[in-house]
Amino acid sequence: MTNQILNSNNEKPFHVAIIMDGNGRWANTQGKPRFFGHRAGAENLRSIVESCPQSGITILTAYAFSSDNWGRPRQEVKMLMRLFNTYLQTEIKNLIKNGVKLTFIGRRDRFDASILSKMENAERATAHGKTLNLRLAVDYSARDMLIEAAKILGDSEATRKNYSRALAKAQHSATNTPDVDLLIRTGGEKRLSDFLLWECAYAELFFSPVMWPEFNPEYLQAAVDDFKHRERRFGCIPKKMVG
Repeated sequence: MTNQILNSNNEKPFHVAIIMDGNGRWANTQGKPRFFGHRAGAENLRSIVESCPQSGITILTAYAFSSDNWGRPRQEVKMLMRLFNTYLQTEIKNLIKNGVKLTFIGRRDRFDASILSKMENAERATAHGKTLNLRLAVDYSARDMLIEAAKILGDSEATRKNYSRALAKAQHSATNTPDVDLLIRTGGEKRLSDFLLWECAYAELFFSPVMWPEFNPEYLQAAVDDFKHRERRFGCIPKKMVG
């Protein structure tokens, strides 16, 4: 179960979400086409995933493909799907070796049957991973998921717990996945871009100017270290300030 994955200090799960931004702009600085950047970004995800346990991260949710990305040029979308298909074929053995459980959140009805089959096979093959839960957000829109969750909730009692369960069902996610602790966005932009709006209610935000292909494990650790020095209040007044 997701909430049984603990970090090295046997503490509660540490959930980090990443908006992997800057692939195309990074490629432009190299004088290369945008797909060159997307491929470099996919390769970088591998190194970040492998470094997560050392940073105490037990759940990593990465924004891989938004629902709005379908509106990009047809050739770019085609190449992104080809890259996704390659990832599903080449990374599974490595994920199993490193104890990584791979799951996908988002819509599944717009992928072709071949990719969807590989996604489901990857989830089954890595289901017993205990070191890290890697969640890839594909064909994902937080607003669309919120609307779908409301439909699923229907006439049931509108509590946060019930809605969270409905949202998990809408996005094919585990019902016991904790909220995001730290949200990182690379590439210099400072916005959420329709990503995990419900789950990031009290997340700490970290914006990095570094483009995703160059966001190495050292940058990840720096973001985690910054997070550790923040005081999370969750809307409450710290006890030391009371009285």
